[in-house]
Amino acid sequence: MKPSTEDHRSATEDRLRAALVARAALVSYRDLRHDPPPQGRGWGARRVRGLTLAVLGLAAAVVAVCLLVLLPGRPPDPARIRPAGPPGISAPQTSAPARPAGPPAASPSVLNQSVLDQPVLDQP
Repeated sequence: MKPSTEDHRSATEDRLRAALVARAALVSYRDLRHDPPPQGRGWGARRVRGLTLAVLGLAAAVVAVCLLVLLPGRPPDPARIRPAGPPGISAPQTSAPARPAGPPAASPSVLNQSVLDQPVLDQP
């Protein structure tokens, strides 16, 4: 006959509890380490992150206040432009366009097909 599952679990649980109690009886207060108590909080990652976020928030607030106070609420007045004159035809300008100093450039011309068929000689 096979023992029931509940009896098996109960027997295993009883043996495990007995083993843990026996092991706990071997440990006394002399076996425990006696460390001095902690001396306050150190600079952990949480504190550094919190301080960094606080400084960044303060900097963003200062920038926002500076932008709101120093920059005007509306754009500055545009440069004053003279009003347009009455419509009409103005007199032509009398000054001649400036010509470049130097030899006149050859005007473009149309070349014949016979000129294009001639071989080109390289000039040294």
